[in-house]
Amino acid sequence: MAIVNTEFKQKTIKSEVSLTGVGLHTGKNVTLTLKPAAANFGLAFKRVDLEGAPVIEADANYVTNTQRGTCLEKNGVVIQTSEHVLAALVGLDVDNVIVELNASEPPIMDGSSKFFIEAIEKAGIVELDATREEFVVTDVISYTDEESGSEILVMPAKEYQITTMVDFGTKVLGTQNATLNQISDFKDEISNSRTFSFLHEIEMLLENGLIKGGDLNNAIVYVDKPLSPETMEKLRVAFNKENIAVKPNGILDNLTLHYPNEAARHKLLDVLGDLALVGTRIRGKVIANKPGHFVNTQFAKKLSKIIKNERRNNVPNIDLNQVPLMDVTQIMDMLPHRQPFLLLDKVFELSDSHVVGMKNVTMNEEYFKGHFPGAPVMPGVLIVEAMAQTGGILVLSTVPDPENYLTFFMKMDNVKFKRKVSPGDTLIFKCSLITPIRRGICHMQGYAYANGKLCAEAELMAQISKVK
Repeated sequence: MAIVNTEFKQKTIKSEVSLTGVGLHTGKNVTLTLKPAAANFGLAFKRVDLEGAPVIEADANYVTNTQRGTCLEKNGVVIQTSEHVLAALVGLDVDNVIVELNASEPPIMDGSSKFFIEAIEKAGIVELDATREEFVVTDVISYTDEESGSEILVMPAKEYQITTMVDFGTKVLGTQNATLNQISDFKDEISNSRTFSFLHEIEMLLENGLIKGGDLNNAIVYVDKPLSPETMEKLRVAFNKENIAVKPNGILDNLTLHYPNEAARHKLLDVLGDLALVGTRIRGKVIANKPGHFVNTQFAKKLSKIIKNERRNNVPNIDLNQVPLMDVTQIMDMLPHRQPFLLLDKVFELSDSHVVGMKNVTMNEEYFKGHFPGAPVMPGVLIVEAMAQTGGILVLSTVPDPENYLTFFMKMDNVKFKRKVSPGDTLIFKCSLITPIRRGICHMQGYAYANGKLCAEAELMAQISKVK
């Protein structure tokens, strides 16, 4: 497994766009507005109807309920049925968007991603000046729900692909398969596949006061049991229809299937939307047998954890014998630090969003005179300082006269030390922007590797200030 920076640029939408409808479960009118977001922001929901307009990132770790859709919750703030709009964003290759809502769930529209696709295309899609990361699958990863028998796995492939296989064990809806061979096919082949339910589920939902926004135009209802007069009456009231009938193919009337395997295609749509919660693009083939929101999101959580560990252990592949991008003399032209407090020897990579530097730890370091002389260990605070100096190169590279600036810490979060650093070790530092640099403020994730293994990590924020 590996996290790689691809040659592909991240994307967002060109302008904001809104659409209005009803929430499937609440029955309330809701306006959804898609807004452009900066590089590395990702996908997130914003509840503008609540005080402070809280934001919930599209993150698998916020999934709390998957019974009738994927529900996200952060600090008591909830987003319901997130999967259809997320599928549309991933399906159109969009990386960074803010989804503003004035209610707890997006509008159900016709039960597919079609209207979200249309809205995104209306807004337009633009590239950002930042490359996209991908999680490259090199081994099979799987998750099985023993209770339901559902299984989902991902295996190596040249691009992101998904196959879904569904079997509901009913005559009216037998075994179906659907495949997405490339993301660019999502719009034409998958996006208009509508959500569906069985009659016995509809009855249960109606009895519990759910699907208040449901009608025969936003959900396919498969009739898997005889329709009693009482049930017919309930459906007429719920769907505001004078007459309810069952079509020859076992579906309630007023809907015509877009595809014979529309149910399997919608399950694929759900898988794509739920796996958006991983937060990183996947280069691999997903195969889902009897998928559902629970198994999808449990798999997303598993992938998210693996990716987090891979990112932390993703040692930069640097040839230490190559000519560096910057040697110590050039570093001193940019940084104000001097011996014994200059803790960076070379810089090997420098882009708009990341920097990779190196330090050789020797017994000649001043701090070894007093820091465990009998068993010298590099102080953890100096490892973080060296990491910060590496990040200083990144932020100072944004001004034309870096020699006239000083860099000051604003805060450090989530600092962790994994292993000791001793004389003779080679430290490699990698700092990557968490958010774009604004007003000289650099918010970055830093990692330090000693001899090919992670030894420290920290989330750092610093600001450059011009020398008066």
